[in-house]
This record gives sequence, structure tokens and C-alpha cells, in this order.
Amino acid sequence: MIERNLQSELIERLRNASSVALLGPRQVGKTTLAFAISESIPSVYLDLEDSIDRQKVQNIAAFHRENRDKLIILDEVQRLPEVFREIRGLIDAERRRGNKAGHFLFLGSASIDLLRQSSESLAGRISYLELFPVCADEFLDAPSELNELNSLWLRGGFPESLLSDSDKASLRWRRDFIKTYLEREVPIFGPRIPAVTLERLWTMLAHSQGTNINLSKLGTSLEISNVSVSRYVDLLADLLLIRKLQPYTANIKKRLVRSPRVFVRDSGITHALLNIGDLSELLGHPIVGKSWEGFVLENIMSVLPFGAEAFYYRTAGGAEIDILLAFGGKEKWAIEVKRNPAAALARGFHEACNDIRPARKIVVHAEADSYSTNDDIEIKSLYDLMVELKAK
Repeated sequence: MIERNLQSELIERLRNASSVALLGPRQVGKTTLAFAISESIPSVYLDLEDSIDRQKVQNIAAFHRENRDKLIILDEVQRLPEVFREIRGLIDAERRRGNKAGHFLFLGSASIDLLRQSSESLAGRISYLELFPVCADEFLDAPSELNELNSLWLRGGFPESLLSDSDKASLRWRRDFIKTYLEREVPIFGPRIPAVTLERLWTMLAHSQGTNINLSKLGTSLEISNVSVSRYVDLLADLLLIRKLQPYTANIKKRLVRSPRVFVRDSGITHALLNIGDLSELLGHPIVGKSWEGFVLENIMSVLPFGAEAFYYRTAGGAEIDILLAFGGKEKWAIEVKRNPAAALARGFHEACNDIRPARKIVVHAEADSYSTNDDIEIKSLYDLMVELKAK
């Protein structure tokens, strides 16, 4: 089993919160992580996709009474959101007895209904965590493991895909994953959307990885309204399958690009949507640069310290920063993403840094070494940057 960064944080949250919701797309490893912590915390597990387990929670008060000394893990809880209303009373009763922590762990395959229902019913009684696909600092032991890094980039971080016996088997798993989401998962969370239409949209977003979203262009290509495109994109974002990276606009007296940039979050899913099966195909594909940028972004997001935010910055004149990290609204890091550390930085990056005045200017590359240049530019491996962010 790959040890996940979130394991210690999840245990800590359970010690301090009445309930915890662990969110993430299906097959990302939530259940495996829950079983891992159950080795140190007495637990009972219920899968709400199973009819027998659903029967057990029909009277959640009785089930809780029988398992009061255990952590109750409810998997795929978004399928039965009404359970939150009764759980609120159980948590309050335990609090009155002096038991304030570690009663329920909810596992949810998306944030959409789970966040809405739990925020209404369990306000002040629940803590949220998101489990990302496997990241570089979890899969690698050192920055020098470039073959492993390339495999993670190609296959993505879903464990079944990443640990497949071959690239072909990995691609087959990801294609099946996409089909399952479109036909089985999406209808649970929203109005019926034609699977063919949503797959075309998802594929178009993969082709446009890391670019500003153009609802009109997408709507014309899909022959649907801009409103429908916006709703479908928001649904994919709520399902934690795409990320809308927002522009940085604070106190800058410039004409700025203000629409979000859209990334398919898992690099392996990006490549499956584009039918890229191996590293040679990927390195020769036009998407290679933006694919690497999205991969770096998701790895950074997985270790971003509490209170920090990520943006992009671009002016109408072409000044641009790929990823701008803001730490509590004070210190800022400007990050340029390039696979080749020898590639020249565009003038737009330097102009953007003159606008923003970041504390650090960093180029994240695909090699193992990290060093500084004479013009205050730091060249860093992704692994080293993640280690630094985790310690911040």
C-alpha cells in the first residue's frame, strides 16, 4: 500500500472533531485509507451502496448505540444524505456526555450533495478533508526517481491505474473509469445529462488543458446553450474531476484576463481522454506542456499549506505567471512550469513578476536537481518543491 500524506492528518482530525468527511472521486483510495486508520482506531464500516448496509442505517440511532465505542465509517454517504439529520442529534447527545470527537467518518465520492447536506445539518460538527490521487512525494522516495515520476505523470494518480501491470492495462482501466463515471456516477448527482455530450465536453477540456474557458465556443461545438455548458463544467468541478483555477486580480492596475483556467485534474484521465497510451506518444503530443503544467498544479495543490491559495496571473498585454501561490495574502511565490530547465523564460513572466513583486520566483522542471541562477530564479524539481511546501 502507498502511504498517503493525509493519513496522519485524518487521524488528528478524528481526535478533535465529532465527524470528518473525506472527499474525493471514486477509486482514489478513500476506503483503503479508512481501513488503514481502522487498524489504530476501533471502527465499523458500512458501504451505503450495499443494500444490507443501507438497512443498518435506516435506524442509525440503534446502530450507533450498539457501536458507541467505535468510529462509524459510512462509505458513499452522498447516496443517503438524509442520514445527516439524525446524526446531528447523535453527535449532540455524545457531546453532552463529554464525548466530543471521533464518532463518524463519512466517505464521499464528490463534494456536491455531501457538502450541501452536511453543511446544513452538521454545521460546527464536521471537518472536511480532500484525498487527492497519489502524488509525487507519496510515490517517489527521492527526486532522482525520474522513471517513477514519468509513470505517475503518464498514468495519473488513481491507484488501480498507477499500479497496473502495463501501460496498456492502465489505459484500459482509465477508459473504463471514464465510462463508469459518465453512465453510472454522474446521473446520481444531477439532472440526466447525455453521456455522449458530457464525454465530448470532457474530451474538449482535455484538448484545451490549462486554457481559459470559452463557454460560447464550447456550446457551439456541442450544439448546446452556454448555460448548459456552464452547468456541465460546474458539475465536473463538483465531482472533483476538473479544476477551475481562478485569476489573481487583487490590487493590480492592469487590464487582466479574468476567466478561470480549466484543467482536467488527473493527468492519467487527461491522457486517456486523448487516447495517449505511452510515454513516447505523450512526449510527441501537442498537449505535453499543458499536461505537465496540470500535473504540477495538482501535486502542488495536494500539499498547499492551510490558508494558502493558488491562482494564475495574466494581463491583456501578455504578462503571465502559470501558478501564483499566495500565503495568507502576504508572501507570494511566482511559479513557472517547464519540463526542460534550460528553456528560456518568456518576457511575460518577468513582466508579471514586476507587477506582482513575488518573494520567490521558481521554475518547476521535470529533472531531479534543484539550484538557483544568477538572476534570482530558483530551478526546482517537483519533489523538492512539494517537500518544502509540506514543511511550510
